[in-house]
Order: sequence, then structure tokens, then C-alpha cells
Amino acid sequence: MSVLITGSMAYDTIMVFPDSFKNHIIPEKVHILNVCFLVPELRKEFGGCAGNIAYNLNMLGESSLPMATVGEDFKPYRKWLKKCGTNQQCIIEIDDTFTAQAYLTTDMDDNQIIAFHPGAMNHAHQNKITDSMDISLAIVAPDGKQAMIEHAEQLHERGTPFFFDPGQGLPMFNADELKRFITIADYLVVNDYESEMLSKNSGLSIDEIASMVDALIITRGAKGSEIYASGQKLDIPVAPISTAVDPTGCGDAFRAGLLYGVKHQLDWETSGRMAALLGAIKIEQHGTQNHQFSLDEFKSRYAKSFDHELTL
Repeated sequence: MSVLITGSMAYDTIMVFPDSFKNHIIPEKVHILNVCFLVPELRKEFGGCAGNIAYNLNMLGESSLPMATVGEDFKPYRKWLKKCGTNQQCIIEIDDTFTAQAYLTTDMDDNQIIAFHPGAMNHAHQNKITDSMDISLAIVAPDGKQAMIEHAEQLHERGTPFFFDPGQGLPMFNADELKRFITIADYLVVNDYESEMLSKNSGLSIDEIASMVDALIITRGAKGSEIYASGQKLDIPVAPISTAVDPTGCGDAFRAGLLYGVKHQLDWETSGRMAALLGAIKIEQHGTQNHQFSLDEFKSRYAKSFDHELTL
């Protein structure tokens, strides 16, 4: 059975600003902000959370099923997915649209400024999750608002456990909508900024949210992550890296590790450390789908990173 990944497929235009944004923004003048960042480095990459998560799961040897809507410009990405062996049966093309496009500028402090054109993603609710799908676990990742609502309800109705990953789509939802997601989701994953926004926008404390799901996972960048499960909080360390090259896509790699762990009924400490290692491997490479490893290489690096053997 496969892991269903509902979310965006996108083209990423990634630019690197060789300085810090804070050195070029005057706080008292943000009401008339007019800033140009010179970005000598630019790359175009395949991205989107559904594509990124599937890419990482594939390298772990896990069967994944990304579900997304794409535009008429998707041909190069489709060719790449075929090369990677990714199942494309739930990727549908919408006429007269562009595939979602993300324009990301990253500074030397790993801060990002992102402009995002949703394009065909706005039609993602046209994809339906049916009882005939051979899936045992899913994630509702950033996508069109209506799609995220409907896909969560469809998974709940068919009894398929799923992660809710609101990501940068979190501000789209009001308090009642967020509470509904939290109520029907089995697992919830956010970064530290999103966790504060989720608490504020839902009116629920972090402890209240954690009590409503089987596990709440909060990532904290270089500080590792926290997993609230079974009334306990686990502190998950980061995995050592050689050089931090590009943080784009690290969150998606991390989520792939969580999905693998839950699918294979691993304990949360192991799942969290697998997720951390995937994020570390990704951050050492440019782009979101350029890192590569074999399962044996992953297990070897896990043992070196955490002084513990990984049995899969």
C-alpha cells in the first residue's frame, strides 16, 4: 500500500542573496518598503511539497502516490518524475493554467522571502480521494484551500490516518477550520513559527493541540524538533552536516521521514531522527530534489549521526 501525498507540484526559482536581509531593511521605513536584492546565483528546480516528499520517500524505497493538479507547462517535470519512478496516476493537468511557481530568495542567515503563484493548484479540489485507492497513510500538505479541506474530510471518512501539514497555507484558515483539521487529523506537523500562528489563530494552546492528536511535531531548525505523543515530549536532535548549502525543501524531506516511520510502525524517536537525517542530507545540496543516497548509505549515516543502528 502507498503513502498518499496531497499537495503542490511546483517549479522553484531559487535565488541566493549573499548578505543578510536585515542589513538592507530599515525597520522604521517598512511602510514604504522599496528594496532590491542583487542575486548573482539563480537556479530553476523541480519542487512543490508533494513532489519533494515523494522524492524522498522513493529513495527510502517507500511506495508513494502524489496527488496534485498541474498546468500545461508540466512536461519537463513529468519527464523527471518518470525518471525517478514516481507514480503519476493522481497528477492531473488543468487546461489554460501554469503549474504552481515559487520564487524564493534566501539570505546568508537562511531567511527566505517567497513569492508564490498557485496556478493549477487552485483546482486541486478536482482530485478526489476514493475508497478504491490502495493507501494506508496520507499527508495533507500545502495546496489549494478547498482541496486541503476536502481531502482531509475524505481521508477522515474512509478511515485513513493522516498528517495535517498546513505550512505556509496556514493563514488561509479561520479558527473553526483549523479546529476541524486538528480534530480529524491523526498527526500534526508544523515549524516553530507556524506552531505559534496555529495556536493564536485556533485559540488553542500547544498543550491542548497536542492532546487532540496522536502526535504533534514541531520543527525548530538548527535546534532540532519536538514530538508530543502519549503525554510526553521528545526532543529530537539535528543530524550533523558537512556544509549547509540550501534550506529549501528541508521541511519536506523531514516530513518524508515521519511518514516512513509511521507507515512502518517505528517508535517516534527513531522516526524523528530519520526525519532529521533526511533534512540534513537535503540541506547539503542545492534545490529540493538533487540529493541522492542508497538505503544502505542512509542506514550507515544514521548510525554515525546518532550512535545507534537503524533496522528497517
